[in-house]
Amino acid sequence: MLPALLIAALAAAAPLLARGSEGWFGLAPCELCLWQRWPYWAGAVLALLAALLPAARRPVLALAGVAVLASGAIGGFHVGVEQGWWPSPLPGCQAPRVLGPGASVDDLMRSLAPAPTKPCDAPTYLIPGLPLSMAGMNLLYALGLGLLALIWSARRRSIA
Repeated sequence: MLPALLIAALAAAAPLLARGSEGWFGLAPCELCLWQRWPYWAGAVLALLAALLPAARRPVLALAGVAVLASGAIGGFHVGVEQGWWPSPLPGCQAPRVLGPGASVDDLMRSLAPAPTKPCDAPTYLIPGLPLSMAGMNLLYALGLGLLALIWSARRRSIA
């Protein structure tokens, strides 16, 4: 039960810290940043279920690990967008584009997002001097936590 509770706490900590960095450091998330948070919440809920359901602990904890790894996959995709390896398919990730000739100021105003958004290809660095963006940190954290959950779910000894 303790490993499942630990996975739940660590999974919930990631999106909470990301949200905290917005308030504490004034960082603005992009659309891909926001997408990376949802699998952590799913992993936290699944890990709590694993703690509450002893008969299904191993498979549910494994699902929690897979959910956390999904956040890592999104983080890896985000790193590729930041590095310019591929474009993001999400419309909210695109910087505003200039309209063609003959477009009026009204057309330009209508093409703008209702609220300012951060392009997904602009990396956010939390630690000065460390060339690892928040998406890169999420990738590493999700890989570690997801693999830990999978290893604990596969152990032959009881994970009670």
